Amino acid sequence: MLQSPINAKEEQPFVWSRLRHEDEFENKKYPMSQYHLDYLQQLESEAIHIMREVAGQFERPALLFSGGKDSITLVHLALKAFRPGKFPFPLVHIDTGHNFPEALAFRDKLVNEIGEKLVIGSVEATIKEKHLTEPKGKFASRNALQTFTLLDIIEEYKFDALIGGARRDEEKARAKERIFSVRDEFGQWDPKLQRPELWNIYNGKIHKGENVRAFPISNWTELDIWNYIKRERIELPSIYFAHEREVIEHEGQFVSLSEHIKLDPTDKIFKTRVRYRTVGDMTCTAAVKSNADDIDGIIKEIIAAKTSERGETRIDDRVSEAAMEDRKKGGYF
Repeated sequence: MLQSPINAKEEQPFVWSRLRHEDEFENKKYPMSQYHLDYLQQLESEAIHIMREVAGQFERPALLFSGGKDSITLVHLALKAFRPGKFPFPLVHIDTGHNFPEALAFRDKLVNEIGEKLVIGSVEATIKEKHLTEPKGKFASRNALQTFTLLDIIEEYKFDALIGGARRDEEKARAKERIFSVRDEFGQWDPKLQRPELWNIYNGKIHKGENVRAFPISNWTELDIWNYIKRERIELPSIYFAHEREVIEHEGQFVSLSEHIKLDPTDKIFKTRVRYRTVGDMTCTAAVKSNADDIDGIIKEIIAAKTSERGETRIDDRVSEAAMEDRKKGGYF
């Protein structure tokens, strides 16, 4: 797997098996009046605090992992929060069968490097076991069917809390969801029944059968994520950086060719230079035209962008104005 492109002047990429300590503070003494955290350190501190709250308040938590930049950032934060010990939770990946090969390869590589447990839920198996009807159409996405597999995994392993990489800047339904989001015994979310979170105090008390979705990077933005990835030298799948790919254009979006997409006779296949701002299923995630083959180039593009990453690239969010909120109410991530 390729490592994240980095300026030649910078150091080598972050090594997962070795946590980088704050060497710049070693052997130096700072008066308390001069001690301060920059904004990325504040976000990191908040996220680590939330992860430790989850570990402390719940008996069987888990971390949802997709192989995307946000969940990779969560793993990096978990390393900082719990090393040199093991994670107090496994990683959980809901595999739709429509994933990008680059994301799956990176998932396996990362799990092998950090030596943590990975639980995989197969949507394909759920479809067969529950006799579910797969969506039809050109971009037949299994996105909504992930909910059935996720709820089965929660029931099988008795998970009472799931850590996710959702951010409030991504979509309006996520913008109004709390950091500790309580789900009922059916995994459903009620936006009208949310708990106050004053002074960074998180209430994880739940009834039997309920669970909590916790979002440590809820207050981060896409730009924050990339600035943090740059600072921490976090390795990412190559799909996030500009590369040549065969695509078709659909309603102004560039969709990669795959066996899961049904081509129309009028579709024109062409090769162009693209990258992915977000990584979901191949059937519902579009690429953006880009020449940004390193982190600095990506950061420049994000600063100039006028559309959110999901707004620009997620086909499934265009189903309706409330597509994400409807999925969340039904038990989605």
